[in-house]
Amino acid sequence: MADKPSVLFVCVHNAGRSQMAAAWLAHLAGDRVEVRSAGSDPGDQVNPAAVQAMAEVGIDISAEAPKILTIDAVRESDVCVTMGCGDTCPVFPGKRYLDWKLDDPAGQGVEAVRPIRDEIKSLVEGLIAEIAPTNPEATA
Repeated sequence: MADKPSVLFVCVHNAGRSQMAAAWLAHLAGDRVEVRSAGSDPGDQVNPAAVQAMAEVGIDISAEAPKILTIDAVRESDVCVTMGCGDTCPVFPGKRYLDWKLDDPAGQGVEAVRPIRDEIKSLVEGLIAEIAPTNPEATA
């Protein structure tokens, strides 16, 4: 891994789970991690319930837009976290892949999205502890 690890979050529409995960990682890790997100079949817009749920915790994702998953995005990332994209995620030898089993917030109201948001935060915190701890000497 480079001095600054990079993480790619992938879900089908890049409109909910992967957008929330990217926002949490950017918010919690700051400039210690390079963050990307993409979808195998991107939606037209970020899920409004995901935008609202993240706004409730002080993170604004309203300006984000779903992006198409590219081979280059996977190739340039140290860790690829999939969230239900199935077989459409390209696989490269030597990359670290994680598959987070999360409910899909598509079509759900904010009440249903809040627990998904909170579960993603917990998973992101664990990922940060592994790849970009605030005190790297403590983990050596």
